Amino acid sequence: MTHPAWPLFDLRVRTPRLELRYIDDELATDLVLLALKGIHDPATMPFGIPWTDAPSPQLERNALQFYWRCRAETSPTSWTINLATIVDGTVVGSTTLESTNFPTLREFGTGSWLGREFQGKGIGKEMRVATLHLGFLGFAAEHATTAAWPDNEPSLGVTRSLGYTGNGTRKAMRRDKPDVLHAFQMSRADFLARVQREDITLHGVDECLPLLGLSAQ
Repeated sequence: MTHPAWPLFDLRVRTPRLELRYIDDELATDLVLLALKGIHDPATMPFGIPWTDAPSPQLERNALQFYWRCRAETSPTSWTINLATIVDGTVVGSTTLESTNFPTLREFGTGSWLGREFQGKGIGKEMRVATLHLGFLGFAAEHATTAAWPDNEPSLGVTRSLGYTGNGTRKAMRRDKPDVLHAFQMSRADFLARVQREDITLHGVDECLPLLGLSAQ
């Protein structure tokens, strides 16, 4: 049954290997505990915002506030949809879709992370594919974007394997120093031709569309 006030709580994407669920407070707690175990080598920083540098318990509190803030600020003109990634009943990471003026631009960006113990097993690629299905087939997007630092080989590997097109570079701050982000884009046509699968299902999407300024397809 759809949540009576916040249908995003019922949003699901399922593949044969994993499930994406909109993050409620229980899943948020599982995710912050997972993050405490480590996401990346502390010597590097894969994220644009260095949130994993915060010490405990500030890291946990910051993360929970981020999830609450994204939930509270959801509107047709700006939204960030955070989803927990679950494999065999275990929370292994998170993936995000975000957009500004989506009803007009029909473009969304993605970002994700996995706990270190779950990396190197192909989950990251499966998670990205599931995220793209939600954006393109659930929300009828025309373009998806992503970006990564030049030394983030796992992210770049997934991006290239799925057939994104390079979209230039841009300078950005990385732990208070300038670095260069590599940007990529995928069109709807490329998604349908190269990525779309029949074994991935979406659940609870139609009920969420009005929150994003969209109509049922």
